[in-house]
Amino acid sequence: MNPDDLILVSVDDHIAEPATMFDAHVPEKYKEYAPRVVLEESGREQWYYGTRRGRNLGLNAVAGKPPEMYNIDASRYDEMRPGCYDPVERVRDMNAGGQLAGLNFPNFTGFSGQVLNQGPDAEINDIMIKAYNDWHIDEWCATAPERFIPCGILPLFDIERAVAEVKRLAGKGCHSVTFSENPEALKMPSIHSKEWYPLFEACVEHDVVLSCHLGSSSRGTLTTADAPAGVAMTLSPTMTIYTLVEMLWAAFWNDFPTLKVALTEGDIGWIPYFLWRSEHVRDRHDGWATHDWSKTGGPTELFKRNFLVCFIKEANVFTNLLDWFNVDNVCWESDYPHSDSTWPDAPEELTKTLNGLSDELINKFSHENALSHYHFDPFAIRPKEKCTISALRAESPDVDVITHVGRQADERDTQLWNEMRSRSGQIVR
Repeated sequence: MNPDDLILVSVDDHIAEPATMFDAHVPEKYKEYAPRVVLEESGREQWYYGTRRGRNLGLNAVAGKPPEMYNIDASRYDEMRPGCYDPVERVRDMNAGGQLAGLNFPNFTGFSGQVLNQGPDAEINDIMIKAYNDWHIDEWCATAPERFIPCGILPLFDIERAVAEVKRLAGKGCHSVTFSENPEALKMPSIHSKEWYPLFEACVEHDVVLSCHLGSSSRGTLTTADAPAGVAMTLSPTMTIYTLVEMLWAAFWNDFPTLKVALTEGDIGWIPYFLWRSEHVRDRHDGWATHDWSKTGGPTELFKRNFLVCFIKEANVFTNLLDWFNVDNVCWESDYPHSDSTWPDAPEELTKTLNGLSDELINKFSHENALSHYHFDPFAIRPKEKCTISALRAESPDVDVITHVGRQADERDTQLWNEMRSRSGQIVR
């Protein structure tokens, strides 16, 4: 396939939410409780929800910067490109990178909305989560509805409220909601309890994908206390490994055989090993570690049927390991504006990754699977011939893909990394 003819739809991008996002969506009587951006003494701009700090910007907003300018401590809007927080500029950046559309996860709230879920007042938490979703769908996505796939966050602290929000979001055309990679780590019910059943039922009823993003449990990788920063960054997919394995052995699939779960930003090259290992454990230990596989068919069959996965670029999967996957459930991700993103060179990188595959498979991975699972039809608005990499890049030839603001990385970044690790144990993304 000619790379210029590719159509790219990402199932994992992110927003560095603008400071004004709540202004039009929080009722007047609750505005004093709305999350806000605070200029700290250090000069950083930091989101707060009451006294609770949101996730910092740092590596979450480095698009266009060379690696030597990746800063943990770059926590200001004027130290990132406008496409990180402005939907109009995001579309121009997508054009420059040849990307038609993307599903955008939150940032300051945590990837499953943890920050807004953990405020002290349930009613206010619910209001702020709904305000976030209304901003996301009615402002961000509505700016260019053929370019943005909606993704909502839920009041997971109250399952009845979460069910109601799934239904409300589905009515607004949203078929993806965030769910924690490990709710128990957030002091919520375990996925092995039946307390989540009403939420699973609502997602099945409204054909909504539960998206488990890496880092959505606010729990970091288990390493030595003084491990170099590169250790945690290298091990970042570890939490997604836990999520997959726990869910493969969960009992709820017997009751919700059509539920779809997306594993996001955890890579996929490791998956075949853990599927093999799960099959091995089933064969060797099912006499005492009993598990009912009669309805699911086993770990690999369950994975192929119910799990969506995504990749940025992979070394071996598409040449040696593709048989372990359902080719209808594998999607591409850009991860803009995070530090793992291949923007603006995603078309060139993806061509290398998928080299040797048929056009049919390339189209599935690059866009068709994403459009199908998230019920998203950009071609109803935009002619297909104007959705290719070459057509999109021709629309915004003036975009400077180099981000000129910021500074060289130095000891401040290492210091902040250590401070954040000491304070929360979170992976810094």
